[in-house]
Amino acid sequence: MRAPIGPFGEARPAPDHLDELVGPVADAIRSWRGTVPAGRIVYVDTDPAIADTAAFVGHYGQELLDQSANCVIVAARRGGATALAACVIPSGARADINGAVRRRLDARKVSFAPMETAVERTGMEYGGITPIGLPADWPLLVDRAVVDTPYVLIGSGRRRGKLIAPGALLAELPGAEVIDGLAG
Repeated sequence: MRAPIGPFGEARPAPDHLDELVGPVADAIRSWRGTVPAGRIVYVDTDPAIADTAAFVGHYGQELLDQSANCVIVAARRGGATALAACVIPSGARADINGAVRRRLDARKVSFAPMETAVERTGMEYGGITPIGLPADWPLLVDRAVVDTPYVLIGSGRRRGKLIAPGALLAELPGAEVIDGLAG
């Protein structure tokens, strides 16, 4: 099968290769009931040494920068409470955590969650965190530009491998809220 985007040698329907994914991601794809069929999620095997955005697009092609998204985990604080949330933004942008994210989460302060916290609470590897399979009770803020992308390259839950999914699918994930201007 040919990947819908990118120069990847081999692409496979993710539901047929759940063994390539971490537990929470595999479980989310296995139980998916959205209007966008899970069969449209594609898994591509990639080198974990170049999982970070700059190295990845340097190797696979600069055009992927406009067709990929990053999922970042943030810690929102208000009073004595801290809550985690996820933001999905175009890979070439930065999350507006002190503006749009802070206002949406009604937090006094928002910062990127510590790596150890993000890894432990998601069950995913740092550098491969994906919105598919995140805890269902977390807010999932998705930039409209990502949702409007026909196919978007995202993490697979591991540094090895990526998922390619219709952008519209991300708007249907548990806790998802599509926000204009999430990326600052």
